[in-house]
Amino acid sequence: MKPVLAAIPAILSESTSASPYLMIIITFTGIIALLLLVEQVSYLKKKRFLPGPTLVLPFFGNAFSLVTETTKFWDHQASLAKSSPVGVSTNYVLGRFLLYIYSAQLSHKVFTNIRPDAFQFLVSPFGKTIFGENSLMYMFGQEHKNLRRLIVPNFSPKALATYTLLQQRTILKHLKSWLQKSTTPIPLRLLCRDLNLETSQTVFVGDYLSDEERNMLNINYNYVNQGLLRLPINLPGFAFRKAILAREKLTQTLGSCAQKSRKRMENGEEEPSCLIDFWTQENLLREKDGDHLSYEELGNLLFGFLFAAQDATPSAMLWAIALLDLHPQVLQRVRSEVAEHWNPTTLDVDQITAEKLKKMKFTEAVVKEVLRMRPPGAIIPHIACGDFQLTDDYVVPKGTVIFPSVIDSGLQGFPEPDQFDPDRFMEERQEDLVHKRNFLAFGTGPHQCAGQRYAMNYMVLFVAMFATLMEFKRVEEDSRDALVYLPTIFPKDDCNVFLSPRCKGFPC
Repeated sequence: MKPVLAAIPAILSESTSASPYLMIIITFTGIIALLLLVEQVSYLKKKRFLPGPTLVLPFFGNAFSLVTETTKFWDHQASLAKSSPVGVSTNYVLGRFLLYIYSAQLSHKVFTNIRPDAFQFLVSPFGKTIFGENSLMYMFGQEHKNLRRLIVPNFSPKALATYTLLQQRTILKHLKSWLQKSTTPIPLRLLCRDLNLETSQTVFVGDYLSDEERNMLNINYNYVNQGLLRLPINLPGFAFRKAILAREKLTQTLGSCAQKSRKRMENGEEEPSCLIDFWTQENLLREKDGDHLSYEELGNLLFGFLFAAQDATPSAMLWAIALLDLHPQVLQRVRSEVAEHWNPTTLDVDQITAEKLKKMKFTEAVVKEVLRMRPPGAIIPHIACGDFQLTDDYVVPKGTVIFPSVIDSGLQGFPEPDQFDPDRFMEERQEDLVHKRNFLAFGTGPHQCAGQRYAMNYMVLFVAMFATLMEFKRVEEDSRDALVYLPTIFPKDDCNVFLSPRCKGFPC
């Protein structure tokens, strides 16, 4: 044995002299192996005692299953986290250590700790480049508080009442067009998206957009969405670059709407007719103290509003239709309640005002139950800005991407959480107050959705009008209610339904 060992150096020496590249190959291979070992050890060190894969592919990790089997991937993470004593599971994707949080208590903890040394909301890994440093979602502390204070007048009772009438006209317009397409079953996902985009534009900037500008806004908005899902290659011709340029154009377009609004509002004789008018009115009052926003800042914030509103509401609309279809007794109660306050056959003179909307308590409870069971943002990504003590035994490492599960939180604490039961939100039971920390559809803490009341009013209005004006029946399909992440959640069948007019003579 000793002679063999003694011969190895000679063999290597001879091989090296015969092939000078052999040692380079051996060295390079050794470096790669060392890097892979370090990566694996680093993952295991961060993972510690939490459930998750023990071995992961270098760099890519489980990216393939996340992309090709998204629903299965997140279901598996939820199952692992649920089985964990702390309600957390781990994974590794594209060089990033991931935490999935099942526990409602810990999800609440993440939402309430948005600050420079804890967590930051993460639209996408490279979203800040697209949205800009001054986006509301990336702000912290006093700067964030000051800006949210300037937003408050946009959602006053008077403003919400104005928006309700604008929303109602747009909803009716689209429901009419849906019926014209309904000779065969129609999937509603894209139709709800188009409805919501027009509603947002109308409510936010009213008539300040020309038809051409509306068309370009839709095109540029799609560029932004596509760029968020592509590699961050900031070169001409690439989707990421197009998204950055599209956001700049959107900001300019919306900023010009603010300029037009100022010309209309500055004499103080005009009543606000859309959100930018309410904002301009408040902005003019604050100009004397220098506490106001520039047109560019207004345009940037309006774009943020548009983005926040666009994907979540269509998801909630589809799940409301799907769940009402599954629960005809709930649908009948909605129709009966709406009939007490609104007669659609006299739509030309009888509108659903904000006052009438407030009286539709059961319809509002239905919307809350939809959001509890199927929150559009089922999992909300954040990134750890620093090491954070999540539990007594576990510190989240800096750079970790965390996914607090809103959908899992809503299924904890509530009695019979898998049952669609809107009565839980009625005054007699008030489970929304008892289990407030588990109801995270609008987030909580400093970054809680600023337009929560706006979104609720809009959804109650849509459910009331759709249930009253339409007869609908979903097509029976296997796994039609399976979750699809786009990135908000939608039913697998895109809510494929038969539609017909319910009230005689509709459209009214």
